[in-house]
Amino acid sequence: MAKIGIFFGTDTGRTRLVAKQIARKLGDAADAPVNIGRATLEQFLAYEALILGSPTLGDGELPGQSTGLAQPSWEEFLPQLAAVDLSGKVVAIFGLGDQKKYPDEFVDAIGIIHYALVARGARPIGYWPTAGYEFNASQAVDGELFLGLALDQINQPVLTEERLDAWLAQIRPELMP
Repeated sequence: MAKIGIFFGTDTGRTRLVAKQIARKLGDAADAPVNIGRATLEQFLAYEALILGSPTLGDGELPGQSTGLAQPSWEEFLPQLAAVDLSGKVVAIFGLGDQKKYPDEFVDAIGIIHYALVARGARPIGYWPTAGYEFNASQAVDGELFLGLALDQINQPVLTEERLDAWLAQIRPELMP
């Protein structure tokens, strides 16, 4: 059975911790999470099933050097996919955001990554209900669903475990057919 690849971008380390939590919950089905800023394109493309995570920074931005990070992250990695065909790849995305401090761009990174990968042929899974969140706008919303799992480790940390378990139960059959 092929392993699931888990890649994440991070600013404060919270996304890395969630990526590690996901890997623990998936056990032998997943490889150890990799910081996208340290990943090669070949590593990324080696997986047919991917779980990708990112915080949303500032005014709805991906983490990257233009946002003040010392290391590359999603901002620098996504352009490498410009000429890549991702057909056949199954992708689930999770994102961290602060719905109270940034209610107009809550988990925008989910949407940015989602649309970049779908445009290259990836098949997204793991949409998540917007119910239970309080925000004004998000690039990660389609109707009543987020385009991935939205987590707010600042305002709703007690809900993370339950949300992760439910989301993984939802996506596991499509990641590991």
